[in-house]
Amino acid sequence: MRRRHWASFASASVLAMALGTGYALAQGTPEPELGIALPEQPALLILNGDKPPESLTPPVLPEVVVTIETAPKAGNAEREMVTGTVAPSVQPQGGLAPLEVPPTPATTPGVDLDEPVVLDIPAIDLPPSDPALAPAARPAPLRSAEPVIAPPDLPKAVVELPAGPALAAEITERAAEALALPRLAERERSEILAAYQAFENRPFWIDGKGWSAAAKLLVAQLSRAGEDGLRPTDYPLPVFEASDKGSLAEADVRLSALAVLYARDARGARIDPRRLSKLLTPTLYLPSATEVLSEIAAVPDPGKVLAAYNPPHEGYRRLKAKLAELRHHQDDTPMVRIPAGPPLKLGMRDERVHLIRARLGLGPSDEAVFDRSTATAVAEFQKQAGLRANGILSAQTIAALGTPATNRAQQDIVAQMERWRWLPADLGQTHIMVNVPEFQMRVIRDGKVVHHARTIVGKPESATPIFSHRMDHVVVNPSWFVPPSILKKEFLPGLAADPDYAAKRGYVVTRRGNNISVRQPPGERNALGWIKFMFPNDHAVYLHDTPNRRLFATDRRAYSHGCVRVDNPFLLADQVLGPEWTTERLKRLIGSGERTIRLPQPLQIHLVYNTHVVQPDGKLVTFDDIYGFHRMVRQALEQRG
Repeated sequence: MRRRHWASFASASVLAMALGTGYALAQGTPEPELGIALPEQPALLILNGDKPPESLTPPVLPEVVVTIETAPKAGNAEREMVTGTVAPSVQPQGGLAPLEVPPTPATTPGVDLDEPVVLDIPAIDLPPSDPALAPAARPAPLRSAEPVIAPPDLPKAVVELPAGPALAAEITERAAEALALPRLAERERSEILAAYQAFENRPFWIDGKGWSAAAKLLVAQLSRAGEDGLRPTDYPLPVFEASDKGSLAEADVRLSALAVLYARDARGARIDPRRLSKLLTPTLYLPSATEVLSEIAAVPDPGKVLAAYNPPHEGYRRLKAKLAELRHHQDDTPMVRIPAGPPLKLGMRDERVHLIRARLGLGPSDEAVFDRSTATAVAEFQKQAGLRANGILSAQTIAALGTPATNRAQQDIVAQMERWRWLPADLGQTHIMVNVPEFQMRVIRDGKVVHHARTIVGKPESATPIFSHRMDHVVVNPSWFVPPSILKKEFLPGLAADPDYAAKRGYVVTRRGNNISVRQPPGERNALGWIKFMFPNDHAVYLHDTPNRRLFATDRRAYSHGCVRVDNPFLLADQVLGPEWTTERLKRLIGSGERTIRLPQPLQIHLVYNTHVVQPDGKLVTFDDIYGFHRMVRQALEQRG
């Protein structure tokens, strides 16, 4: 091969090599500072006809003009210049492809060196590309040349609250402070402390995440206290810091104390009825703190157990539903505010009369006189409000006039719900219920009324007491022993004036030292009639017949000295004595002497004072507060607030 051709070949090879390297750099080869060594480039081979893989087809490159100096021809001192064009023969697809090189003049005769020379350069055999170095659609962040080592998994940041033995010392230290509730008696506090000591001073309600699931149910029931007529502010929920062991311990003990307080309030501990009147003597079934904690701490849902301390009776549930209904339809009507002042009676003059008439919906009056129409309207309002209906504008009446009707109705229902708490949870499968303000007696068996009768109850000055007891026997042809109250007021003054005062009226007087007893023998005129139903009690009252049966025809039947007179008493005897003692058999005993008959089973009897009763259709019915007991209860609850 001639020297000129060798020079041309060498120059073309160097140029092809330069172009291949430039193309590789243009495809995104990392910068040298990345620390990644480029792969060794293989020796450039000039092929003639071999086709590279399609994946390595080079991109379209611009034509390059190549000038090659050749050796001078013989007899010519100047060097000969060969000019050519280097161009790719195939469109690149992702790699380098060979350039087509035409035959050299030595192998191809007749080729003009002045025409472009096309070189066929083979593709460079590159190693497989690293996916991490492949060009992306968007510039990718630079990667470290060093091997990437994933950091170890860090533990999740979970704050675990101390529980169990970890709080024992704090519970011991903070328990006394947590139990400092105003209405929690010393006995209940001691029982709560004893319960924690028996549990090794471990928490009942705190677990590793704060309140336990059971505690949350308990807290939810306390927050719903208002639904049962209780005051939610009486059970303020404890607030604690999760990182403060002392705060956690105090919150746990406080929640136990609030649960005990709620349970006792639900059973009637908010007010003591005996302090309101000596005639209000129900037996309250107040649970001990030990009982409450042992029951709520042993079940998955202590809130449900706590709610069960409220009365389970149908009459109570209807009142609860009515209370929710009234609160839903709250009356926001602005009220007429009547200024305080001296009591107003019939015929008195006062500028407040105009406001009173406007409040009660009466027409305007020319003169500010407390006339009969105003007094009558005030008396009617007092009756509806549970106040003494005397028609006198007292301070209590003014306060009631300033309360919206729905608020007053809510207070009435809450007071009535409170009196349901005075009853035992189990009224008895068969029991007798005497509603004193309604003047009605009912025999209830398996939740259904099987007999009812009108009653006559005590006069306001000799009111029928309110309590529960057990009826155990019936007396036919009874004698009546004059009670001490009547003996003191009527018979002793009469005997002092006339020694025969009792004998003239058919009574037998017995003297034993300084003690005197007066007895009325059995008979048609006997105050007890022909039969009486006995349930021995401290008030010496019972159910009985009466010779004055015409009084049952009146509406307001408050005529007795405290006992309850029953209409058609032999029908009641059929219910309590069983089929063995029919009405015909009992009547055959009349006039043959006193006879005591024991009941087959003792029967619970409840003398109640229900002035507000919700009927099955949802209608609220009210009865006169004949003794003022309803007003006493409502005021006692309001004063507590």
